[in-house]
Amino acid sequence: MRWVDTHCHLQLDERQPEVLLERAAEVEWVVVPGVDLDSSREAALLAAAYPGKVLASAGLHPHEAESWPAQGDAIAEIATEAVAIGETGLDFYRTLSPRADQIRSFRRQIKLAMDLGKPIIVHCRDAFAEVIELIEESGVGPQTVMHCWTGGPRWTRRYLDVGVTFSFAGPVAFETGDTVRLGAAEVPPERALVETDTPYLAPPPHRGQPNEPAWVALVGAALGRVWGMEAADVAAVTSANAARVFKR
Repeated sequence: MRWVDTHCHLQLDERQPEVLLERAAEVEWVVVPGVDLDSSREAALLAAAYPGKVLASAGLHPHEAESWPAQGDAIAEIATEAVAIGETGLDFYRTLSPRADQIRSFRRQIKLAMDLGKPIIVHCRDAFAEVIELIEESGVGPQTVMHCWTGGPRWTRRYLDVGVTFSFAGPVAFETGDTVRLGAAEVPPERALVETDTPYLAPPPHRGQPNEPAWVALVGAALGRVWGMEAADVAAVTSANAARVFKR
């Protein structure tokens, strides 16, 4: 089996990236998203150091949204050579940046993705209604990857209608992940990706440990149980989807 980890913050992990990549023998390639200017630069450096194995995305996380006026132009410049825009979006659970700044930053990055014709990686926490409104008003849906999707069936059906691709992470395997699994059951396999969100959200049996790309197979296996599919088939379809979405 060959997997693709479509969301993996190697540059935010204290461990050496080469160690994590070496342990991920079944992972063909990974996408490393930036969350601010420095981490977007670091993602680009990793992509240059591991050509073909690491792909970089450049963006500003909603927690850092107040920094868009200072960092936006430089992030946009990095994005021209990246495979995607993001991680961006809205987080109204922690609201570490004011909502107005989050919306402004997200809108700018949506426009950047559309101008460059690249996918946009979207973080959404306690903001399902506001995120879909911005997706609908811009028409960016078919370019959108909903990172670490946790929506239940109702929101999943709504987002399916606007054309997004859903990326599933550790929560689909959590004991408390019934809502995520019910949402995943609504997603056709050709509209799904798998990710680890390294170093966060490690799936069972590694809960509480720093996550790593090798464990994307555990996410895929959990998704297979939802769909009634063998893990090898999940690997094949989600890897093909990743190649299409990120134009690989």
